[in-house]
Amino acid sequence: MLQSIEPYLRDLRARQQHFATGQHLFHRGDPVTHMHIVLAGSIHLVRYQSDGSGLILQRAGPGSILAEASLYSGIYHCDAVAFGAADTRVYAKVSLKKLLTRSSEFSDIWAHHLAQELQSTRLRAEILSLRTVAERLDAWMAWNAGSFPQKGEWKLVADQIGVSPEALYREIAKRRQ
Repeated sequence: MLQSIEPYLRDLRARQQHFATGQHLFHRGDPVTHMHIVLAGSIHLVRYQSDGSGLILQRAGPGSILAEASLYSGIYHCDAVAFGAADTRVYAKVSLKKLLTRSSEFSDIWAHHLAQELQSTRLRAEILSLRTVAERLDAWMAWNAGSFPQKGEWKLVADQIGVSPEALYREIAKRRQ
């Protein structure tokens, strides 16, 4: 999706930022003044629960627009945390909003992007509504075209489908037998 948006952003002033593992880009309640596009690494949008656990709302990798719905908000509704070293390109929120009003083509592409993100979010919600680890894993696998995550990323899958890593590992072990 970034490929279709990027040509419109070329004339906007931007800066690059680097974030170390665990570094916050912003916190819940911070004013929204900038938008980030992930260039390298991974950044998670996390909403921390009252018990201290975190619910991952977005896993933004290279080419992702981070917290794009925040363009229409005064404050962030979650935290953004670098998951490993990450680089972003940062644009002023006001510049993007002006571009949306000036360019109907960009506005249409932006709306298409938001619609795709909404579809993905609904699918994640549907996966979380499933009752068993097996059902959630099957749905995750179908969503990801049957591909397995890279070595060391199963814990991320457990987070995505809302189960403990141990429960996911038990389910995977059952399937190997």
